[in-house]
Amino acid sequence: MNATIEKFGFPHTRIAETQHWMVLLRPKQATLGALVLAAKHGAEAFGDLPPAAFADLQEATGKIETALSAAFGYQKLNYLMLMMVDPHVHFHVLPRYDSDAHFEGRVFEDPGWPGPPDLKTAPDLDEAALEAIRLQIASRWPG
Repeated sequence: MNATIEKFGFPHTRIAETQHWMVLLRPKQATLGALVLAAKHGAEAFGDLPPAAFADLQEATGKIETALSAAFGYQKLNYLMLMMVDPHVHFHVLPRYDSDAHFEGRVFEDPGWPGPPDLKTAPDLDEAALEAIRLQIASRWPG
C-alpha cells in the first residue's frame, strides 16, 4: 500500500484488486462510477513501475471496463493520470455520459461532455450513497 491509496479511502472504497493494482471508488463522484486505479507499488513515475505491473494493467482495465459497463452503461471511459497532488502512480477513471445518468433516485450530470471531464463538479453524496455505488460496481466485477 501507499499513501495515495490510503488517501482515496482504502479499505472502505476498495472495489477489487489485481496483483499490482488497486481499484477504489473515487470519493468525489465527478461522474457516476468514477474510480481510482492505483498502483500498489510506491513508484512516483509511471516508467518506474515493475514490468509485471504493465502486463497486469491490461487485466485491471479490462475488468474495470466490464464492471462499469454492466453497472452503468457509460458511453466513453477516460483514464487520467494527473499525479499533481497525490504522488504515487494512479489513474482517475471516469465513465462519461452523453446525457444524465440515474442511480437510486439520483441524477448524475456530466457537465464536461463531450470535452474534458469537470473534476471540480461532484454531487454531495453521503456514505450510504457511495457504498451503494461501490457495491453496484463490485457486484459486477468479473471473476
